[in-house]
Amino acid sequence: MEERECAYEKLEETEEKAELLRNRFRLSVIGIADAEAKKQGLEIAESVVACISDLAFKFTELLANDVWLFAQHAGRKSINMEDVILSAHRNEHLLGLLRSFSHDLKGKEPKAEKKRKRPLKEDDTRVVS
Repeated sequence: MEERECAYEKLEETEEKAELLRNRFRLSVIGIADAEAKKQGLEIAESVVACISDLAFKFTELLANDVWLFAQHAGRKSINMEDVILSAHRNEHLLGLLRSFSHDLKGKEPKAEKKRKRPLKEDDTRVVS
């Protein structure tokens, strides 16, 4: 019984965190939509903004699932930039932007020093390939 209760509590906690994340995401989208409408001198109905925020969240969930599947297919447990770039393969413009962004990020990374190989000693009998 205790295991079920513990599992139930963890599930409940996970669902609460997911709901909090979903609400924060929606609030962010609503804020962005309102700000953009204001810049353009437009008014957007609340129902339209709510629909946009729901669509954006659902799209983000699909995108997250896609990049996770790409990483899993590559035999990795973590997502990298190549997975994100692959997710944009149907949108040429977005694909170009992501590739450019990735290239810019790589240019800003500090270059790692190459590790020096340990010099072989005369009495070392290991085979080095």
